[in-house]
Amino acid sequence: MPENSPLRERIVPWLFLAPSLVFVTVMVLLPFLDALRRSFFSAMSSKFVGLANYKAVLSNEAFKLAAANTAKFIAVCIPLLLLISLLIALMLNALKERRGTFKTSFLIPMAIPVASIVLLWRVIFHEKGVLNSVLSLVGVEPVKWIGSSAAFGVLVFTYLWKNFGYDMVLWLSGISGISPALYESAQIDGAGSIRRFFKITLPNLIPTMFTITVLSLLNSFKVFREAYLIAGSYPDDSIYMLQHLFNNWFVSLDVDKMCAGAVLMALVVFLLIMALQKVWSRGDKL
Repeated sequence: MPENSPLRERIVPWLFLAPSLVFVTVMVLLPFLDALRRSFFSAMSSKFVGLANYKAVLSNEAFKLAAANTAKFIAVCIPLLLLISLLIALMLNALKERRGTFKTSFLIPMAIPVASIVLLWRVIFHEKGVLNSVLSLVGVEPVKWIGSSAAFGVLVFTYLWKNFGYDMVLWLSGISGISPALYESAQIDGAGSIRRFFKITLPNLIPTMFTITVLSLLNSFKVFREAYLIAGSYPDDSIYMLQHLFNNWFVSLDVDKMCAGAVLMALVVFLLIMALQKVWSRGDKL
């Protein structure tokens, strides 16, 4: 076969992708298809029940609470994370010296094990912890940071603290891909820093913004580990997420409801990502 034949060019990429495709198929796709099948059957009798499991999930009060809290958490965290990480990325991009040191320090939260983070949060946010001790010095009453509605703020802070460094690096990668000639031409034409940001930087970061938003959305579901280790299976209602509900259904062997809920959750996330892609692709054309 000639070295540069069309057939060879088509086969070689698939050979490199084959291990990943096999792994994703075995570990993700096939289990999801099995969960989809189980969502239409009774876990006890294996009898086909149609949409009964979905109706049971949608009418479940715990599911409504968990879904509302998860949606609220995403609506609060994603914009804050994008804004904070972008601002820090712009600051680091303006620093020509010691940029690498700051980048490394901001990535440290990702390297800290979850168990260590949980221990640190307990020391800080316990009712008799460091934060309440500091607040008592200025005459503020102790706050139950974990056992009250304030736990939602702690969870938001945990997510932002752990993920902003990762998003910052992605922003920096997108910024570095913008041609310096564009800024030089705009500066010659008299454009200020704010105008250059909105006319050059932000439009060129739209593809990067889509990637960061999707990754941040997926990472938001991983915050369950911290919430579970800090507050257990039944935390305060303000931080009772879908992952708590699925975990409790798994423990009680409510496999049919768990599969139906997982399918609904996957469908919502898929539709949300498709909507984001459509919005961003429309922004690219403007």
